[in-house]
Amino acid sequence: MGNVITLMRDSLTSLVSRMGTDRDKAATTFYTNPVLTDDQIVAAYRGSWLPRKIVDIPALDACRKWRNWQADDAQIEAIEAEEKRLNVKGKVLEAYKKARLFGGAALLIGNGDVDPSLPLEPERMGKQGLRYLTVLTRRHLAAGEIERDVASEWYGKPGYYTVNVAGGQQVRVHPSRLVILNGAMLPDEEFEVGFANGWGESVLTSTLDAIKNADATAGNIASMIFEAKIDIIKVPNFSANIGNQAYEDAVLRRYSLANRVKGINGTLILDAEEEYESKSAQLGGLTDILMGFMQIVSGAADIPVTRLLGQSPAGMNATGESDMKNYHDRIQSMQELEMSPAMRRLDECIIRSATGGRDPSIYDAWAPLEQMSEKDKADIFKTKSDAARTLVGSASGQEIIPRVALSDALVNAFVEDGSLPGLEAAIEEYGSLAENEPSEEEIAAAAQQALQTGNSGNQDQKTNDAAPRSLYVSRSVTNAADIIAWAKGQGFATTLPADDLHVTIMYSPAAIDWMQAGQDTWNVDGTLTIPPGGPRVVSLFGGGAIVIEFASAALSWRHEELKRIGAEPTYPQYSPHITFAYQPGDVDIDKVEPYRGAIEFGPEIFAEVKQDWAAGMIER
Repeated sequence: MGNVITLMRDSLTSLVSRMGTDRDKAATTFYTNPVLTDDQIVAAYRGSWLPRKIVDIPALDACRKWRNWQADDAQIEAIEAEEKRLNVKGKVLEAYKKARLFGGAALLIGNGDVDPSLPLEPERMGKQGLRYLTVLTRRHLAAGEIERDVASEWYGKPGYYTVNVAGGQQVRVHPSRLVILNGAMLPDEEFEVGFANGWGESVLTSTLDAIKNADATAGNIASMIFEAKIDIIKVPNFSANIGNQAYEDAVLRRYSLANRVKGINGTLILDAEEEYESKSAQLGGLTDILMGFMQIVSGAADIPVTRLLGQSPAGMNATGESDMKNYHDRIQSMQELEMSPAMRRLDECIIRSATGGRDPSIYDAWAPLEQMSEKDKADIFKTKSDAARTLVGSASGQEIIPRVALSDALVNAFVEDGSLPGLEAAIEEYGSLAENEPSEEEIAAAAQQALQTGNSGNQDQKTNDAAPRSLYVSRSVTNAADIIAWAKGQGFATTLPADDLHVTIMYSPAAIDWMQAGQDTWNVDGTLTIPPGGPRVVSLFGGGAIVIEFASAALSWRHEELKRIGAEPTYPQYSPHITFAYQPGDVDIDKVEPYRGAIEFGPEIFAEVKQDWAAGMIER
């Protein structure tokens, strides 16, 4: 008795519905190994806008914001100058585009070594030792034998590459001298043969079918536009006479003339026995069909439709923010997981070539792709400032974190996230809080002097001098002339006098003990300077006041300190501002360019609240 071999399949099969059998239509669908030649790749990239954008957009987005070097100013300037000299950003962008297009490309790091087949040693590179960077695609850089030593850094990758040079000679290049960028990852190099071995594959390989379907749909829709309206004329005995050449010529002349007449005045002249009708193609819904194919292309390319097509998000309340955030996260992953490891040796060479050595504290970080709006920056600034006030604690209580330490951390955060533009330049010009902070000896001496002055000058004061009363705290503007000159330049005919320009820190009708307020120790001499730049807005406040709003951590901080001792401001939200006018005249407030210069304030002035404070305001 012979052996019977039965093929067992772990799948769902139904003889009644023919599902899973040879007669099932889905059973005839299977995947084949796609083959895309270089000629087809070049033709698609040059001949269709979709393949070009699919290749270029992620590469461009990965490089357009580039990197932020973290080092001292002199080192950063030297490194950035070296990158500019070698056009590192442009070369990486070109190599990444070609890697995505052809499946692989590389940057050849040239340092003048005679034998490029030897490993590159970045630690031996001196200043200006990096000579050139050359972009080579897999068409010019042939991969050698695959490294099989599991202890090697290059295991599973080519152990060397060869490149054709002048004279037809081939030069062997060690992989450490190359910044190797691959396109789409291959499943396993064992399945690949020929020139693709050692490289990736074009990103168009898996997306080309979707691209062709979208292009074909667009082309068919374009053809339908020309056939959207068809004129039909029924001619008696047309078929019987069509073989007569004279008849054919007469018909052509007849309807050519009729068409010209219709084109001129919209009137069609026909014989009484002829019949005319017009049919129009139904084009409704074609846009939805085309956009459906475009969405498939978008999914295949992993690029949001809003970025791929450059259009606004569709749908009610659609913003596209989540799509773009996911896309930016993907680009950031490409930068950190693909580009940074590939550029590691190049970065070491750039640092040494720029500075002449290797400071271990130097590193780089990819700049974020998402840009914050002015409102977002202001919200972040306010949130961080409020959190910092909470950490420091009240003026009379114990500080949770020393003010100087928290100030430095806060300044660094504002500089890094960009929520306070111009801060870094202002610190360079005026110094940081830590530099201006009084030493412990200065604080102790000032406290002793204040104590002595208080004991000698207040011996005869009555005990009710510290009785609770309303509180109005302000600082006068000491460079008011600059602000008035700016206002006149913006078209304001009159402004408040220089003596009346001030910033209100607290306006509290509620009675409190002033002695609990302490002193503002932001600056030793009691003055305060708001550096140029930062958020500035010209607004119209209640009562018709025209003000300059600005950001100031010192003023906001002081306002919160006064609230913690019992002050109750009239308005719950504090926004530092200077009222400079009440009569706008012909000036459009929305078009006024805010004052951008420095604002200088004198010491704090404590007074009681005056209900008729605006009665004496006179503009000049």
